Amino acid sequence: MTSIASLKGMVGLVTGGASGLGRATVERFIKQGSRVVLCDLPTSGGKDVAKSLGDNCVFAPTDITSEDDVNKALEITKDKFGRLDMAVNCAGIAVAFKTYNFNKNLPHKLEDFRNVLMVNTLGTFNVIRLAVALIGQNEPNKDKQRGVIINTASVAAYEGQMGQVAYSASKGAIVGMTLPMARDLSTHGIRVVTIAPGLFNTALLDGLPEKVKTFLASTVPFPQRLGDPSEFAHLVQAVVENPMINGEVIRLDGALRMTL
Repeated sequence: MTSIASLKGMVGLVTGGASGLGRATVERFIKQGSRVVLCDLPTSGGKDVAKSLGDNCVFAPTDITSEDDVNKALEITKDKFGRLDMAVNCAGIAVAFKTYNFNKNLPHKLEDFRNVLMVNTLGTFNVIRLAVALIGQNEPNKDKQRGVIINTASVAAYEGQMGQVAYSASKGAIVGMTLPMARDLSTHGIRVVTIAPGLFNTALLDGLPEKVKTFLASTVPFPQRLGDPSEFAHLVQAVVENPMINGEVIRLDGALRMTL
């Protein structure tokens, strides 16, 4: 019988690790006995977060769209911890603008659309294509597994709202990458899984008025509240531990289905 994996002793790399879903994932990994390279922008609070978590967490200032930055983060990973078992992509941005604003006679800015796809889609792919080279050096376990990639999409990939055309496109692309990437990497025992969160209490919602956040929470069937980042991190752990989860997109949304 195949044994379930344990996070103890594993090495993870988490992008967007200074806040929100990424920070919760870093904290859970450390609590479970993993060692972590926390990747986030130099302007983030990543250095302080890593310091607060002890010697098993190291900050790597990283722009995920930069090949040099990601390679440096992987060099830090190898130098500090000697290996990489799991890469979790949580870094992302969003803009809110309709395809065309007829009241102001303004089209969606091409630069804004490009930036969202660059960070969310290209950045995610950039981390994966480079990280798997290090993961692929691991000795396979009894299941012939060497490691796992976990990406973050969104329910907006399926039910994008007005003004979410750029964000939905970027997250839909991550959903679309999941299965072919899992197939690409299967020959080297590397799994690829995507989580599609619903409405979570993260920085993306922080700027909203409290009454708007309360309304959004009321649209979730059950539990009727915003998700907590720790619940995302819990699912990340479950994915790492269960070797049969592969090539799949898992919704984490309290049965939320966004409508107009």
